[in-house]
Amino acid sequence: MVDLAESGAVSPGHGRHGPGSGSGSGNNGKKTSKKSRTRRGKRGRRRRNKKNNRNNKTPPPYLPPEVASLKLVNPTQYRFEHLATQLKWRLQEGRGEAVYQIGVEDNGLLVGLTEPDMKASLKTLKRMAEKGVQLILVQFLDLRVAVLGNVDSGKSTLLGVLTQGELDNGRGRARLNLFRHLHEIQTGRTSSISFEILGFNSRGEVVNYSESRTAEEICESSSKMITFIDLAGHHKYLKTTIFGLTSYCPDFAMLVVSANTGIAGTTREHLGLAMALKVPIFIVVSKVDLCFRGTVERTVRQLERVLKQPGCNKVPMVVSNPDDAVTAAQQFTQSACITPIFTLSSVSGESLDLLKVFLNILPPLSNSKEQEELMQQLTEFQVDEIYSVPDVGTVVGGTLYSGVCREGERLVVGPTDEGRFLRLKVGSIQRNRSACRVLRAGQAATLALGNFDRSLLRKGMVMVSPKMNPTICCQFEAAIVLLFHAKTFRRGSQVTVHVGNVRQTATVECLHGKDELRTGERAVVRFRFIKHPEYLRLGAKLLFREGVTKGIGHVARLLPPSQNQDQNQIHDQNLQEH
Repeated sequence: MVDLAESGAVSPGHGRHGPGSGSGSGNNGKKTSKKSRTRRGKRGRRRRNKKNNRNNKTPPPYLPPEVASLKLVNPTQYRFEHLATQLKWRLQEGRGEAVYQIGVEDNGLLVGLTEPDMKASLKTLKRMAEKGVQLILVQFLDLRVAVLGNVDSGKSTLLGVLTQGELDNGRGRARLNLFRHLHEIQTGRTSSISFEILGFNSRGEVVNYSESRTAEEICESSSKMITFIDLAGHHKYLKTTIFGLTSYCPDFAMLVVSANTGIAGTTREHLGLAMALKVPIFIVVSKVDLCFRGTVERTVRQLERVLKQPGCNKVPMVVSNPDDAVTAAQQFTQSACITPIFTLSSVSGESLDLLKVFLNILPPLSNSKEQEELMQQLTEFQVDEIYSVPDVGTVVGGTLYSGVCREGERLVVGPTDEGRFLRLKVGSIQRNRSACRVLRAGQAATLALGNFDRSLLRKGMVMVSPKMNPTICCQFEAAIVLLFHAKTFRRGSQVTVHVGNVRQTATVECLHGKDELRTGERAVVRFRFIKHPEYLRLGAKLLFREGVTKGIGHVARLLPPSQNQDQNQIHDQNLQEH
């Protein structure tokens, strides 16, 4: 998708000018002559004239700016080809998306354009876009957004309005289609993880269920997809929320805060989780139709204070118009400290369009080079969900961490409770509820496994290439920081460990160099899983919790099976035929 908005002034065309180009070349000879005469003077005279000599030094070659690059008005054919090639490169780097701002100089100065120049620039940009689409096969862009927030903050209602295309009636009608269980409908509270999609076509228009009957139609009509991961807000389901953040690899997080209650319940905890996992976060203040403007402003000020605290170090950016939304989307991915704040209503629709503009412009975090590097690695698919589908058989859902997965590909899945990896064959693939023949690194999908025994699968497993030598362990070491503990953290403590899609209780075997750990302290800790071995990656982010105890860190060392207490674990190279 191409958004016609990069500066006509940011074209790197100045390289075509040589040092002698422009009007500055005639003055260089005079200044050089004057400088040489000065050097023939006495030393004392040079000192007295030091200031004058500094002013008379030969300046670097002056490269005059190109007027065509500023306004993009009626470029020559050579210049146009250069701009089209530049657009191709930008599309490749942006994975099919590029944002242009016109009327802006290279230094960011807003100079503006006249009405005729504006029309001519937009015409040129349109021709560039058409040429760019012919030059490059634009990839389908898919972003994952985790939806966080306290219970009753309006998360599911907001998603219902965005994805269904109809405003809420004030009593939660918009959220009914999102709930998966009867008790969720009865209480109005999300207890499980659900997924909703919102599309944008190449013109930036919203594509949702208001005009499309099925998810397949939405995917076919869209060039960009936003997959919302609706997570639970109640503290009772916190482990489910953490699993959604660690397992589904969201690109961004949207924290929903009710305008009439402000920061309450799990709001701070959800904010802390997203920051600990380094997921970029933006904030939506909902239900502004239920309170006076002063109440909304008070909630925004409360959020700004929290974001500016030393633990957060964020720069809040309140979005109040479409220009703010475009700027916020661009700066959000360029700077980790920028936190956009939206104030809107799912009932009246106030400022809802600003959030849509933001989501449409929002670029991916990874560029095409990083994507290509991941695709060159061996296949690794993490299993997050397991289903039994009539006439299809066993189906697993998850995210492809690396490599490429195709229909009919043979992989191994594990580890089992005994530490084995089992052979299987991938049947069909579905992505965004549409058939897909090839799955690439970073994409989420469901894979049909035919008559593979579902009882042999569990969440937290991985499906990898038989060429890979997957590292499994019962014990591992992690460099951690204890965020909070009521008393002390010592050997023998049991915590629930979250590493990617792995979630299991582990016992603290030892703390290197320390006997105990208090809030805010760091250490290298050895953990031992109490049930079965797991597949872990070195450097993977780790989060552990038990009651009020919370800590974060990363996996620093994997202990091979020979060093584990469970000596009877079978290494994954002994593949069992299923």
